[in-house]
Amino acid sequence: METIFDLHDVSYTYLEKFEALNSVNLTMTAGEQISIMGANGSGKSTLLSILNALVYPTSGEFYAFGEPVTEEAFNSLEDNAFGRYFRKKVGIVFQNPDIQLFSSTVFDEIAFGPLQLGLPKDEVKKRTEEVISMMEISSLRDRAPHTLSGGEKKKVCIASILSINPDVLLLDEPTGGLDPRSQLWLIELLQDLAKAGKTIITATHDLDIVEQISTRAIVFGEDHTIKADSNCDKVMNNLELLTSTNLIHKHMHRHGKLMHEHLHSHDGENHHER
Repeated sequence: METIFDLHDVSYTYLEKFEALNSVNLTMTAGEQISIMGANGSGKSTLLSILNALVYPTSGEFYAFGEPVTEEAFNSLEDNAFGRYFRKKVGIVFQNPDIQLFSSTVFDEIAFGPLQLGLPKDEVKKRTEEVISMMEISSLRDRAPHTLSGGEKKKVCIASILSINPDVLLLDEPTGGLDPRSQLWLIELLQDLAKAGKTIITATHDLDIVEQISTRAIVFGEDHTIKADSNCDKVMNNLELLTSTNLIHKHMHRHGKLMHEHLHSHDGENHHER
């Protein structure tokens, strides 16, 4: 399989003193469905930012599609041919939709990406209409994004990325703030995109969705290093790993694919499940 991302001993430090990633070595190939797991602050979002060339490693090397990605080499990715190629291939959905939405209408929001790629106006309109129909958001097309509900905003953010038809989709905590119906919609959408051959890389601490959207799980510890990189089933059944990385409480256990928590009394004799 084609290697899309390759990280060699990558570290990242904010403001030269706050460590976010520590000596990360990863290879990701086309068509994979990967969940990046870890407690808040473990480095998941920073890794996605590096994979999307929004920030660059403080040390180590990052390659995308076989090309080195560095601030010195590219300065601004949008100013060179590889940058344009990269932006066609990779799209990101941020955790907070309000960071991503800025256009006056939903239609303009979804059309923005294809316009920036320099596509003909007829093609831009065609893509935008197709994505609006696929996402079932026709009723929102003339609405201002800031007036939408949280779930609607998330749909528009995803639509705005799908309109550029990237091969690689990066998602940062995509189920955050979604109601159960919207969460199910998102899971089914990601499954459909995976079947279509897209590479799906999701940063999450929502254990309920990991095995539904991924086949590979990468777990970060609170020291910003990788503690596990394996198939989802193996990772999700390693309770010691999930506990040590602060992804579950020590009294949680699993029945099949469901996670439960035991509440223990102080005398240790009684407990009940919830």
